[in-house]
Amino acid sequence: MSEASKTLIVLRALALAGSLLVTACGSIVYKQNIQQGNVLDNEDVEALELGMTKRQVRSLLGSPSVSSPFHQDRWDYMNTYSARGGEPTKRLLTLEFEEGALASMSGNYLEEESIASEALDELQDAEETPIQDLESLRSEDDQGGPGT
Repeated sequence: MSEASKTLIVLRALALAGSLLVTACGSIVYKQNIQQGNVLDNEDVEALELGMTKRQVRSLLGSPSVSSPFHQDRWDYMNTYSARGGEPTKRLLTLEFEEGALASMSGNYLEEESIASEALDELQDAEETPIQDLESLRSEDDQGGPGT
């Protein structure tokens, strides 16, 4: 057996071992939380009132996920949230309008705490110091503030 063929066999064995190692580590790949659709704050959903106009609802909640041309008086706000590759949790808020005014609301956004809203609340912890903009940091430096 020549030196070149021995080197080729060793390289093939290393490539095979490397590919087996990479496929074996596939289960420890980081998976992020996946959120799709409309994320509605609980305060905004609770602020909905029967009799609101479509314009008021749109400014409060944003555009609906589904707005059918065949059912112009029905808006659906949908959200799915999957925590790190787990089973997705589905949220739905259906709003029905009559003569341009909100007539009825249904869906599980009204029944249970929104996981998406809880995640937003955790990110916006009131006790944390807010991030300052660049101009306020510069003015503190000019005045001999906390940065100096």
